[in-house]
Amino acid sequence: MNALVTGAGGFLGLYIVEQLVARGDGVRAFCRRPHAELDALGVETVLGDLCDREAVVAACRGVDVVFHVGGVAGLAGSWKHYYAVNTLGTRHVVDGCLAQGVRRLVYASSPSVVFDGSSQEGIDESVPYPNKWLGNYPRSKALAEKHVLANNGTDGLLTCALRPHLIWGVRDRHLIPRLIQRATSGRLCRVGDGKNKIDTVYVENAAMAHVQAADALRPDSPVPGRAYFITQGEPVNCWEWIDNLLALAGLPPVTRSMSPTTARILGAAMEMAYTLFGWKGEPAMTRFLAAQLATSHYFDITRARDDFGYHPKVSTAEGMRRLADELASRRLGSQPSELPGSAPSAARPLANLRQNR
Repeated sequence: MNALVTGAGGFLGLYIVEQLVARGDGVRAFCRRPHAELDALGVETVLGDLCDREAVVAACRGVDVVFHVGGVAGLAGSWKHYYAVNTLGTRHVVDGCLAQGVRRLVYASSPSVVFDGSSQEGIDESVPYPNKWLGNYPRSKALAEKHVLANNGTDGLLTCALRPHLIWGVRDRHLIPRLIQRATSGRLCRVGDGKNKIDTVYVENAAMAHVQAADALRPDSPVPGRAYFITQGEPVNCWEWIDNLLALAGLPPVTRSMSPTTARILGAAMEMAYTLFGWKGEPAMTRFLAAQLATSHYFDITRARDDFGYHPKVSTAEGMRRLADELASRRLGSQPSELPGSAPSAARPLANLRQNR
């Protein structure tokens, strides 16, 4: 299989690349800047921006499948930016697939596309999109997901969307570092009664699900045109999980708390202030974050299990053990020579493979 991976230098994207390389697939990486990790794997790297339609279309030439993982995430920022990268960028990927005759497209979406601010307990993919989203990120991802799924079957293109929830694990440079930074600065505060349950997914499992879904994207399978929740399959107490992550970093548990109402009011006020004064960075609280921290949101992954055989390979306990080893290495000022899940460097760049579509 010859694959294009957008956002290949990111957390999830790099794990997808590694898993493809490990099984001998040809890989082309589409990134905004060079990444030493991709160079070490020996994959072909194309530098470009998702906002550049011509660059995206060109990158899709000669591949069998596209894993569209690239995008912008966050709690704050202008609608123009999220729309340009996440929504229009995804349309460019679809255009590239259609223009270059790509037959399969796997889109990395998010459960936030169906989050309306209320608790979602054990829901499946039949839950509809809300009429209004609590932030620009989930809205832009929802519009992108709709476009991907709407184009399933167009000119022979088969598409699906995966919704991994709270991706974490070794090499994370976003979720866990942000939690640690907020905890050490005294800005981490429990919202609600602390009893809400959430789903998470270890990064290797999320990457595996994308590869499995791509393999199952065939005209005779149920996968084309569908969305899938991807998790560990074992919900955890949100605040106990956060406390466990902090403990791995040698930090105390969260002790401060506020009510969901207070958090929503504070979030709305901060969003307004950042917009009015043009402040950079992310607010300590937003309406979306307040709702996520106070409510339960976990999902039924039966569809992914039945349709393409997804079963988490790395348990939550094993993932926490690996993460503990990495955080310990960071505290000692060193990095492991080989991180769990890393792939051999003997990759075959896409340019050197014969076309086997």
